[in-house]
Amino acid sequence: MEPEIKEFLKIYGQALKDNNATIFAGAGLSKASGFVNWKELMRDTAADLGLDVNKETDLIAIAQYHINERLDNRSIINQTIINQFVKDAELTENHRILARLPISSYWTTNYDSLIEIVIKDAGKTADEKKTSQNILTTLPKRDTIVYKMHGDIGQPNEAIIAKEDYETYGIKRGAYSIVLQSELLSKTFLFVGFSFDDPNINYILSRIKNLLGEESNAQRTHYFFVQKEKNSKKTKKQKLKIKDLNRYGIRAIIINKYDEITPILKLLEDFYKRSNIFISGAAEYFEKDNQNENQHKLFIHSLAKSILSNKHKIITGKGKKVGDVVIDGALDYMFSTKYRHFDEYIKMRPFPLEFVREGISEEEKKKEKKERNTKYRDEMLQEAGIAVFVYGNKKDEDGISIKNSNGMEDEFNIAVERGIKPIPIGATGFMAKQLWDEVTKNFDKYYPSNKNNKKKMEEIRSLMQEIGDEATFKEQINEKNKEYFEKIYDIVNEIIKKLNTVDSL
Repeated sequence: MEPEIKEFLKIYGQALKDNNATIFAGAGLSKASGFVNWKELMRDTAADLGLDVNKETDLIAIAQYHINERLDNRSIINQTIINQFVKDAELTENHRILARLPISSYWTTNYDSLIEIVIKDAGKTADEKKTSQNILTTLPKRDTIVYKMHGDIGQPNEAIIAKEDYETYGIKRGAYSIVLQSELLSKTFLFVGFSFDDPNINYILSRIKNLLGEESNAQRTHYFFVQKEKNSKKTKKQKLKIKDLNRYGIRAIIINKYDEITPILKLLEDFYKRSNIFISGAAEYFEKDNQNENQHKLFIHSLAKSILSNKHKIITGKGKKVGDVVIDGALDYMFSTKYRHFDEYIKMRPFPLEFVREGISEEEKKKEKKERNTKYRDEMLQEAGIAVFVYGNKKDEDGISIKNSNGMEDEFNIAVERGIKPIPIGATGFMAKQLWDEVTKNFDKYYPSNKNNKKKMEEIRSLMQEIGDEATFKEQINEKNKEYFEKIYDIVNEIIKKLNTVDSL
């Protein structure tokens, strides 16, 4: 992993955790979906003027020349925009990853609606700012904001495309510049598919630098992807441009080809999600005859508190006798602090009540329940990066005997399929012990190593061995040994800490 990628994952990943990350999408992001870039958009327009678009560098001027030739009539330019961007396009994996992440706002110079569509597909609500007037209003219960700096396909006559549009931008769309300046100062941007040839952006960047004055060297760091030039003549200019952008705090992530962006974004998503810890657990009983039940609950309660005290968020499915105690531990931690935003500590996803359709057999009911629960578990786990497993038992079908929880096993399998790192506390017994046996015996399967993370994986392997002794756990429960429990918490949190480093990816 290149040093600049490591830095990006660490800095931008923290911005995501702080809900302080922003995306700026250029034409390059939409091009992968089948839309044209600026040069292709202007190809026919340039040809109408007797110009070769491949030899022209000022594409904004071409649009202006075309309008001038038609006595300020924009109808053909407008139709060109509609023709190129109204067609169906396929959303890319890059779009989907960015939509899943907690991005506070999206900025784009693109006319298409791909960002709005993929946000909606991700189950989120976007407050769309297509005109300056939109900036004055706020959509209730929005999840993110989409600023369309250059207009929208639905309003081609308002699109920013020609020299005159840029010259009057401050009058017609000045609100965008004000908000963008503010966000560039206070948030961390990732520029995707953007070339930094837009005069609006360059003006705003220089304006910020002037506003900061002597403090400009301490401005916020932003990042952009750039494909390494292979042409020796262009390499020199690219290096100069990258160095110039450093003046504005914008650092380059140099890639050999655009396909490399997707795996980097996937690493970013994995890194972000590892701050969200799913706790899987359910218990008909903790020990036979419900011995030491309060001690077992205290163990779960304190485990939840310790995870939260390390600045992580808990996700729980509210499993029997475990979920309520996890929630209680979260509340206890919350009230021990001055911060009262409960939803930032824990996310609850209790399973829905039994729904029985009339006129179907018992076999069909079981099948429907299993399919529903699997789908629900998959949705519940999609925001997690680490899963902790405790206990895991339930009544057998005879209503008397106890068996290991197949629901916990399903959650384990879904977690592994999603790339979530499992931490079964085998010492708690039952299904957690079965899963601990599986993970420790086949550790490389669940924690594959590479040249970057080999040391971290070996450290985690060693720590995992220390949380599987069921006999000692029961013995210490009987003795109410707080020091032993704290050691378990420390080990679990140390594994989580190691997994929340860039070196573990």
